Amino acid sequence: MMAAEGTEEFSDNGHFTNPTGFEAPEVTDLAKPDEGISEDIGGSGTEMEEPSATYSGPPLEGEEEEEEGELPVDFDRLWKVVSDNPQDFNGWTDLLQYCEQEGHMTASRRALNAFLVRYPLCYGYWKKFADLERRAAHNSKAEEVCVRGLKAIPLSVDLWIHYINLLLGTLNMNLPESIHRIRSTFEKALAAAGWDWHSDRLWDLYAEWEKEQGDLRAMTAVYDRVMGVPTQLYSTHYEKLKSHLTSYPLQDVLSPEEYTKLQAEYKQIQIQAKKEGSDTTADEEKERPPGEEEPADSGRDSEEAVQKMQELLLASREEVYLQNESEVRKRWNYEDAIKRPYFHVKPLDRAQLKAWQSYLDWEIAEAEAVQEVPEETSEDQGVSKVCESVAGHKRVVILFERCLIACALYEESWDKYVHYLEPRSLEETRNVYRRACEIYLLHKHTFHLQWSAFEERHGNILEAQRILETLEQAMPGLVMVRLRRAGLERRLGRLDQAESLLREAVEGNKDKPYLHAFFSIKLARFLLKLGKNPSKARAVLQDAIELSPENSKLYLNLLELEISGDLRVNGGGVQQCVSKALAAPLSPETKILFSQRGLQFAEDFGTTVQSVLSIYEEHQKLLDDLGGKKRGAENGDNDDPEKMIKLDDGSAVTAVQGAPPSIPPVPMTTPPPPVMGGDTSGYGGYSNWYQQQQQYGGYGGYHNPWNQYNQYYPPS
Repeated sequence: MMAAEGTEEFSDNGHFTNPTGFEAPEVTDLAKPDEGISEDIGGSGTEMEEPSATYSGPPLEGEEEEEEGELPVDFDRLWKVVSDNPQDFNGWTDLLQYCEQEGHMTASRRALNAFLVRYPLCYGYWKKFADLERRAAHNSKAEEVCVRGLKAIPLSVDLWIHYINLLLGTLNMNLPESIHRIRSTFEKALAAAGWDWHSDRLWDLYAEWEKEQGDLRAMTAVYDRVMGVPTQLYSTHYEKLKSHLTSYPLQDVLSPEEYTKLQAEYKQIQIQAKKEGSDTTADEEKERPPGEEEPADSGRDSEEAVQKMQELLLASREEVYLQNESEVRKRWNYEDAIKRPYFHVKPLDRAQLKAWQSYLDWEIAEAEAVQEVPEETSEDQGVSKVCESVAGHKRVVILFERCLIACALYEESWDKYVHYLEPRSLEETRNVYRRACEIYLLHKHTFHLQWSAFEERHGNILEAQRILETLEQAMPGLVMVRLRRAGLERRLGRLDQAESLLREAVEGNKDKPYLHAFFSIKLARFLLKLGKNPSKARAVLQDAIELSPENSKLYLNLLELEISGDLRVNGGGVQQCVSKALAAPLSPETKILFSQRGLQFAEDFGTTVQSVLSIYEEHQKLLDDLGGKKRGAENGDNDDPEKMIKLDDGSAVTAVQGAPPSIPPVPMTTPPPPVMGGDTSGYGGYSNWYQQQQQYGGYGGYHNPWNQYNQYYPPS
C-alpha cells in the first residue's frame, strides 16, 4: 500500500504550508544521526558534507557518467550569487527554482547538494531531490538522497513516510527480504520520530501496513505501543485499537502469551464468582459419573466468554489510555503555544522563543521529579511503563531536538541543551556542539569558543586546538580567537608557542594600528610577566608607539612597565616615558594625567629635592600652557565639587575637592618655590594635590589598562 503523504506544498522561500515534518526523537542516540539508518538500505549511506567555499556538494554514485553537457544559461549567474553570499536564502531558492524549471539534472543536483549542506533542515527539498532522481529512473540514487536527508534530520515524519513510500514503490514485495526491510525501516522511523507530538501518521501507516501483510497481531502491537505515547491524536489511536480488537477473533489479534493469560484471568474470575455464588451467567461445571471423561475442548470460546474477555482486554487498555491522556493534558497548552515547529531562516518572534523555553523548563522539572526507572521494565507492566516512557531524560532530549529544529539559528537554545547534557553524557554533549558549530552556527564565534573550552576542560586538548584553528581560518582577524589560542598554549606550558602566536598577530596587523597596538600590549605584558624580560617588552611597546604615537594606552602600559621595574637599573625610564607622552599628539587631559603621574613618581622615588621641584615646575608650566581652567581644577580653586579627567580609552579619573585628606601632608624641609603664573596658593597647592593623589588612582591606576580588557577590544 502506498501511504498518503498529504499535499504539502512549499514556496520559493522554503515555507511549508503543512510543516508537520519536523519531528522529535525518542532516544538519546539522536545526537549520533549517522548510526542505524543505512545498514538495511541498498544505496551507500552518504555522510553529511562539510560546507565548503565553493558549495559544490558531493556527486552521487555514478553521477559523473551522466553529465548533461553545458549548464543552463543563467546557472552561473545565480550560482555566483550564492557563492558570494551563502547566507542569502532567497538567492538559494531562486537558484533551485530555476534549475527545476530548466529540468537540467546536473544543475539541479549541484544546486540541491550545496543548498542542503547549508540548510539540511529543509526537509521539503530532500523530498524534491529524491523525486528528481526517481523520475529519472535512478531509484538507488533516490534512496541515497533519502538516507542522507534522514541522517541530517532524523526527526522528520514526512521524510520517513516519503522514504518508506519510495521503498514500497521500488521493492519487490513478494520477496521475504523486502518485507523484513520495510518493517525494519518502520522501526527505525519510530525510534527516531515516533515520539513526536505530530507523529500520528507514521504510527497509522505502520499499523495499516501490518494489516495488509495479514499480521493482525503485529497491528495490535503497533497500536499498543502508540497508546503509551502522548500525541495530538492519541484518542483516535484508542478508538482504532478498540475497533481492531473487537472485529477479529481474540486469538488472531493477540499474541499466544497474552491470549493464554487472558483466558486464565477469565477462568479465575469465573471460579471466584462461583465461590461467592454471585455469578449467574457462568456455565456451571456439572459432576460426571465415575469413569466419564471430560468432553473435548473444541478450541473455541463461547460467545459469552469472548464478550467477557473482550471487556477484560479493553479494561486493561483503557487504564493505559487514561494514563496517557493525563500526560497529553499536561503538555497540551505548551504544544498549542508553538506556532512554528519547523525550520525557517525568518526570525522567530519573542513569544515563540519564550514558548519553547517555558516548555523545556517544564519538561526538565518533570524529569527531575521522576526517579530513574530501570531499563529492564517488562512490557506488560502497563501504567508503570507509560510513566517511564513519558517522563525523564528521554522526554527532555526529545523536546530539545524538536526545539532545535525551529530554533536552529539561535545560540541560546544550543547553549541550554549542552548545559543540560554535560552532567549526563560528555559524548552526547560533544555531538551537540559539533552539530551546532559545523552546520547551524558557523558564524557564532562565542559558541565555538565555548566548545573549545569544553574540550579543554575535559582533557581533549588536540580537539580544542583544532576548533580554535578552524574558527580562525573561517573568521580571520577575530581578536578573541587569537587570544584564546595563545591562552591555550600558555596553559599547556608552551610559552614559546604562545609568544609566537602573539608576535604573529602583531606583525600581521601593522596595517591596522588599533589592532597592532592591542596585540603589542598583550605581547609586552606576556614578555614582562611570564618571560621575565622587561627589555623585550619595552622594545615591543616602543615599536608600537612609533607606529601609533597617538595611542595613549601604549604610553600607559610603557609607564606601568617602567614603574614595575628595578629602579636601580633603569631609574630614568619613568621620566623618559612621561617626556615621550608629553611630546606625543595626545589630548590635553591625557597629558595632564601623565604629568601628574610623573610628579607623583618623583615625589615617591626622586633622589634629590631639586629634581622633584624641577618636575613640579614643568607640571605647572604645562597647566599654564593648557589653560587656567585646568590649572584651577588642579589646585582646587574651582567651585565645581567634581572634575573628571577623561582618558582616550573612556576611563576617567575623579578629583573630589574639599574631601578630608586620608594621607597627611609630608613635612618639607625646603620652603615652597614661587608659583608659576601668579598662583598665590604656593606650595600648599601642591601639598593639597598630594593629599588628593589617591583620588587619581595612584599607582593602582597604572594597572587599569591591564585589568580592563574589554576597553582594548576593537569595536564590533
